[in-house]
Amino acid sequence: MKQKLQARLVAAAAVVALALSACSASPPALLKADGVQRASVDGAPYGAELQAFRSSAQKLGAALLSDGGDGANGNVISSPGSLLIALAMLRAGATGETATEMDRVLGLPGKNRDEAMNALLASLEKFDGDPGSVDEKNPPRTPVLHVANGLFVDKGVPTGEGYLKTLAGHYGTGVYPVAFRDASATKSAMDAWVDKNTGGRIKKSPAPYDPEDTFSLLNAVYLASAWKVPFDPAGTSDLPFTTGDGQQPNVPTMQTIQQVAYAEGAGWSAVDLPYADGFVMRLVLPDIGTPGSGAPGLADAARALEAAAPTTVQIYLPKWDQKSSFDLRRVFASLGLQEMLQTESDFNAIQQGMVIKQAAQAANITVAEKGTVAAAVTQINAQAVSGVVQAMKVIRFDRPFRYEIVHVETGLPLFMGKVSDPR
Repeated sequence: MKQKLQARLVAAAAVVALALSACSASPPALLKADGVQRASVDGAPYGAELQAFRSSAQKLGAALLSDGGDGANGNVISSPGSLLIALAMLRAGATGETATEMDRVLGLPGKNRDEAMNALLASLEKFDGDPGSVDEKNPPRTPVLHVANGLFVDKGVPTGEGYLKTLAGHYGTGVYPVAFRDASATKSAMDAWVDKNTGGRIKKSPAPYDPEDTFSLLNAVYLASAWKVPFDPAGTSDLPFTTGDGQQPNVPTMQTIQQVAYAEGAGWSAVDLPYADGFVMRLVLPDIGTPGSGAPGLADAARALEAAAPTTVQIYLPKWDQKSSFDLRRVFASLGLQEMLQTESDFNAIQQGMVIKQAAQAANITVAEKGTVAAAVTQINAQAVSGVVQAMKVIRFDRPFRYEIVHVETGLPLFMGKVSDPR
């Protein structure tokens, strides 16, 4: 696994070097703690910590859906998985009241946090691949899940050695020293990193660029996978969908009959629609007349679906292709992360006097007969200042619903969204 991780880091460094070479005579190399190799961690001893991460991602996803970002017509696509990983890396350099607040508000593990995140990332890496190699019109039957971290620091501001050791030992990465005041070189390098690690689905880093910044943390998540059982395109037809604002347009709707996990609760029904390996799309449909779009919450459905036996279900599911972006400072404030947003000293382990200035996420998703392709980038910028066949069920996703794409082994919701109008 170490050779694979090192190869990924070399490849990522090459992308940055290539982007900067056009604008700078001396592109930066990846800076890592001397002599520190990534620890090989087994996730088995960290069950409680991994459950905490899962719950934290659910909380982050709920906050993102509640915020809504800039999604049109009530549609939202977000990546709580990407945001969780980015915040875990930020937390690795936090101290004092900010560290206490992040642990409390986000529900992060009180101990073994970085070791458990190392194990979680290692589990996700089993599906790693190059986003640029994917034919998105024909999503692969062997899923491609690419997770990447890129930390850009100003070369004139020292990065804490302890923080570098944590990055190397548990996240398999380092930092890229750049000159933020050289916007033409550094902004293009960051954009090239985003483009590369999302297979071109996201072209630019989502947060506003500021030459006064001294730190920018980027996390990218890319997923492409065929369904376990593809929808037959011949079965796709225009059927009515009642939108969040009460309209009823006809939209392209896929149909299938499958043995899947199915559950019902007070005011909702749900299915887990499996991909070819390792992932499911969890779809939650509110009953007619239930306020909101998927009001019961994905966490309730998750518990029921994970205990459910396979059931024969006829599924009607619209196709959709959507994107969203978020001002994460607004999301953080809604969660109550006030110290994290205001501190001028609790990130000294990363850079002396570091203050968070911007934070953003961009995400998109395409769902069709053959499978799903989705990508997201989270960015945090800062400045250093001082079984048995049962009776057939039918579920029609013909009104607003929620969904998430879940990594089965860890239960981590990588993507989470809301469809109010699939057009």
